[in-house]
Amino acid sequence: MNIAALMPVKGFRNAKQRLSPLLSSVARELLAETMFRDILREARLARGLVGTFVVTGDDKVASIAAAAGAEVIRESVENGETSAVDFARLELKQAGCEAVLILPGDMPLVRATDIEEIFAQVPSSATAPFAMLVPSHDRLGTNALLLAPPDVIQLRFGYDSFTFHTAQVTAQGIPLCCIENDHIALDIDEPADLERFISYDFTDGDSTRVARELLAEAAMRLRRGSVAL
Repeated sequence: MNIAALMPVKGFRNAKQRLSPLLSSVARELLAETMFRDILREARLARGLVGTFVVTGDDKVASIAAAAGAEVIRESVENGETSAVDFARLELKQAGCEAVLILPGDMPLVRATDIEEIFAQVPSSATAPFAMLVPSHDRLGTNALLLAPPDVIQLRFGYDSFTFHTAQVTAQGIPLCCIENDHIALDIDEPADLERFISYDFTDGDSTRVARELLAEAAMRLRRGSVAL
């Protein structure tokens, strides 16, 4: 089964609005870009993928993706994460892709080994149709989906997407596999995510220095009750 990674990424301007009390717009833009560069690099390093694709309507995102060796699927207009993924996975299916691994671009702990762990959990007997989901730490979001074929279920990202996606799999009558991965489970959307991020003991290679310092700064501001400058 050939598997392609797919990352939907919006432009970085005005990114991470829910962190605006803690980080300036410039810092939030840099954080979003840094996290995207991190996970894109790790996806490119992961074994078991036939390619890494980024769907975006933003020129800067497209330039970064192409420079890193990823394939770019261009949207004419950015209409949200769900719309972007639906557009891209149809393109991939038509190009002969048998399965797609959907990853957001804001998971600062994810490494190539985490992506490979998803593949390792797929039963050797698994054949399409098939779906594997990795929930967020609160089990309200879906932080990774491995789908074969790419359009096997309807998708809806946002609040409580994990419940929606598991229901879609059940409704299709196909095998549902859910796995837990602490690194994939943590995406950075709101202040509560910051404390969870800095609770990890970092070693060399765990998150880039830029992302780590920005997130640590925001967490300290949160603890002090201060706001971004």
